[in-house]
Amino acid sequence: MSAAALAAYVAEAQRTGNASSLHSAGRTSRRAVEEARETVAGSLGARPSEVIFTSGGTEADNLAIKGIFWGRRAQDTRRTRVLVSAVEHHAVLDPAFWLAGHAGAEIVLLPVDAEGRLDLDALRAELAAHAAETALISVMWANNEVGTVQPVRDVVRAARPYGIPVHTDAVQAVGQTDVDFAESGVDAMTVSAHKLGGPVGVGALLARRDLALDAVLHGGGQERGVRSGTLD
Repeated sequence: MSAAALAAYVAEAQRTGNASSLHSAGRTSRRAVEEARETVAGSLGARPSEVIFTSGGTEADNLAIKGIFWGRRAQDTRRTRVLVSAVEHHAVLDPAFWLAGHAGAEIVLLPVDAEGRLDLDALRAELAAHAAETALISVMWANNEVGTVQPVRDVVRAARPYGIPVHTDAVQAVGQTDVDFAESGVDAMTVSAHKLGGPVGVGALLARRDLALDAVLHGGGQERGVRSGTLD
């Protein structure tokens, strides 16, 4: 952790208060959370209301893959295809294949070239043939093994005419290359604090307000009702 992050973390850890509670300690915690939400949003080109705090990148990826799939299928039962690049992190691949084994999803692994970069022609051909059955597309912003930066904006341009939401795992990209949520056009984006000098176990899913997104965790209804649990 960076010195600044560690100092802030220690200061907050010494305070009590549930950010969902109405007592004075809770309101103080809520203020800290919302100010942090504004900071994250401002740094990543998003609106504060688009920032959903999670326990890290893996949870955010699961919320994106499962939540968007369920949300889209509830709107149209034909939408069962999940398109992911063949070089995604397991935090994306594993929930996708879990959906295939437990929720009737059909996984399409999009090919990449010798440098691990997505084959856009293959994506366009897949969409031309099966757009009406496609629930979502997930393509990482930067690869966690070899660093290849994916053509995320081109993916968005290919998906937009069909109204298919695009998620990107940007855990490895933020802090290494320019990342702007709104400018990229993606519908959902995963980030994680420990890649940036922050604490392990803190992350976020940035998600457009109009995105069909079902909850994975249920309970108190925190974080727009899609990520229950007492906020750190």
